[in-house]
Amino acid sequence: MNLRKTYLFSTFSNCCPRCREGYLFTSTNAYKLKGNTNMHQYCPVCGQPTEIEVGFYYGTGYVSYAITVALSVATFVAWKVLVGLSFDIDDNRIFYWMGTNILLLVILQPLIMRLARTLWLGFFVSYQKDWMHKPLKKPERVNKDQSANW
Repeated sequence: MNLRKTYLFSTFSNCCPRCREGYLFTSTNAYKLKGNTNMHQYCPVCGQPTEIEVGFYYGTGYVSYAITVALSVATFVAWKVLVGLSFDIDDNRIFYWMGTNILLLVILQPLIMRLARTLWLGFFVSYQKDWMHKPLKKPERVNKDQSANW
């Protein structure tokens, strides 16, 4: 099996969920903050529209929130195992974890935003192994006048 066609690899590399080949974002650098979330209008490989309806990506806030909560829980568990925590009044290690976690989330935020968009699109567009032979359905709720109006 081709590693690039696996779900996890294509999701973490921000590839189209339909063909798992085309890159969704116009820039490969997530830390180029001016155009961090600029996406191709259509997948460059299979032609899948990236905006299915007006305001489609508003739901990515929930996905981003879930990712940051999961990351915070993971860092808390790792901190508790590696450094140790006690909830004694004189122990400040919980505040060191909070500072480290906040710094980590701020640094990873551009990557989390892209991952949330890729996951959100993947919830609504399924993988088609033989996408070349299946016609693409036109999105029914797209208003050209309101496109990219968010």
